[in-house]
Amino acid sequence: MRSDALYLRDIVDAADAVERFLIDAPEERFRLNELQQSAILQKLIVIGEAAARISGAIRTAYPHVPWQDIVAFRNIAVHAYFSVDWTIVWNAATVDVPDLKMQIEAILRDTTHKVG
Repeated sequence: MRSDALYLRDIVDAADAVERFLIDAPEERFRLNELQQSAILQKLIVIGEAAARISGAIRTAYPHVPWQDIVAFRNIAVHAYFSVDWTIVWNAATVDVPDLKMQIEAILRDTTHKVG
């Protein structure tokens, strides 16, 4: 079984990828770029999958992270892929992911709580 630290690292790595995929990409271009949409959506799904595997101990220790919302987004993206709302994906990628990345990096740096 993988450790919480590895799942948290997966979230940061996927967030980094989303950031790279959005460099110099205004929303108008994103809406017309199927490859970019698919790549970003896939990384958001990775984030949701990793969040779903985080232990209850970490979720309890860090309740400010919207764990359930992240997992719910992943479930919607995977199961309703034919009706994805690209405005929601854009907002998740440009607003939620950067905030989440900072929260997860803080958890990884937190030396008062062992992540493992």
